[in-house]
Amino acid sequence: MARLMTKYRSEILPVLFNEIGTRNPMAVPRMEKIVVSMGVGSATQDKKRIDLASKDLTTITGQKPQVCRARKSVSNFKVREGNPTGLKVTLRGQRMYEFLDRLIHVAIPRIRDFRGLSPRSFDGRGNYSLGVGEQTIFPEIDSAAVEWPQGMNVTLVTTAKNDRQCRLLLKLLGMPLRTETEKDGQS
Repeated sequence: MARLMTKYRSEILPVLFNEIGTRNPMAVPRMEKIVVSMGVGSATQDKKRIDLASKDLTTITGQKPQVCRARKSVSNFKVREGNPTGLKVTLRGQRMYEFLDRLIHVAIPRIRDFRGLSPRSFDGRGNYSLGVGEQTIFPEIDSAAVEWPQGMNVTLVTTAKNDRQCRLLLKLLGMPLRTETEKDGQS
């Protein structure tokens, strides 16, 4: 069982029961899924970029990504309907907790000039999104072998009813969120 999943069940769950004021275990917020996505718009000019991004995303998440295709043609961006423009992976269960553990304890601390994650990235419904500038912050990726730095979006979907509950859950899981009073120098 993943280390973070064990911590959630043994340490975090009792704290959430007290903070939220319920005895119903289904009313307590928990992680539902994590969606990791990469926009690879440059794949319209160079077809091997989607393959390289797919290989990197598979290495990072441990799961083969789904290819997202353009819904309609846009001539200004040289995109035709049906062309591959991105990749996404949806993680659930043990894989989700293992990825979140690596993200919090290994990858995020490797971000240069890191001062904490923005507290403004909650969506109002208990979910949190963050952007990563390049894939080399994950130790699984060999930075010398990377031809193009590729950013990615990570969306943490929870069962929390509001941002306050989600913020509490993420803080207890160890997510390094900045406080509202700290200057927002990094997004």
